[in-house]
Amino acid sequence: MASKKIRRHDLIQQVVQERGGVSVGALAEMLGVSTQTIRRDLDNICDGNGLRRVHGRIELSMDRLNTPFDQRAGTNIVGKRAIGEAAAAEIPNGSTVFISLGSTPLSVARALVRRRELTIITNNLSAAMALSEEVSNRIILPGGELRLPDRDFIGEEVVEFFGRFRAEYAVFGVAGVADDGGLLEFHPAEVRVRQQMFRNAQTSLLVLDHTKFGRLAPALGGNLADVDRIVTDRAPGAEYTDLIAPLSDRIIFAEDAE
Repeated sequence: MASKKIRRHDLIQQVVQERGGVSVGALAEMLGVSTQTIRRDLDNICDGNGLRRVHGRIELSMDRLNTPFDQRAGTNIVGKRAIGEAAAAEIPNGSTVFISLGSTPLSVARALVRRRELTIITNNLSAAMALSEEVSNRIILPGGELRLPDRDFIGEEVVEFFGRFRAEYAVFGVAGVADDGGLLEFHPAEVRVRQQMFRNAQTSLLVLDHTKFGRLAPALGGNLADVDRIVTDRAPGAEYTDLIAPLSDRIIFAEDAE
């Protein structure tokens, strides 16, 4: 099998594991191929991989189906808690903060519950709910359709939403980091939202656990070198030493800090 096809099959399985299910059309748009190509791919990967085809979609099989966001939030709990605490330590009371979608930004939101009088601007409903427990906070959400099961808002209207605000801090995660430091997402719309947050914030805080280094996703936008502060649980493998070394004054290894 051609290497390009193998990589595409790996990406399809990764997206489904992340989201629980995705349409053929969305996969074709993400990967820049025709829907016919995706359907041929699904013929090859559905059997024996815990995946099934349902009405123009590919989903996790019933015996493996769970809320994908909750699955991600429940992995590497210790590392994500450490990341959340370290990132929250950078943000003082009274700050205005963008918080992106994702389970690691949610860990930051949970750590921020001890702050007061924050203005939170987010498309992450779970983060908003976590921070709503402190009544001195102000929380601003975009309108539109809530994407389930991830409990977030995505799309061009969300890009416009973030374009109407300025913040002191932008807290965001990524789906993966390429070998050259490129920041990867599963969908171009997620890249556009993240980049809008980045442009409109004074300080950018990328939060990610070490497993995101080398993890593939099809949509590229930005680079580690562009980020003001990077918070991860621990150093990635030795193969990323040359990538990490120039960032030493901007990267926090949260488990070491503890």
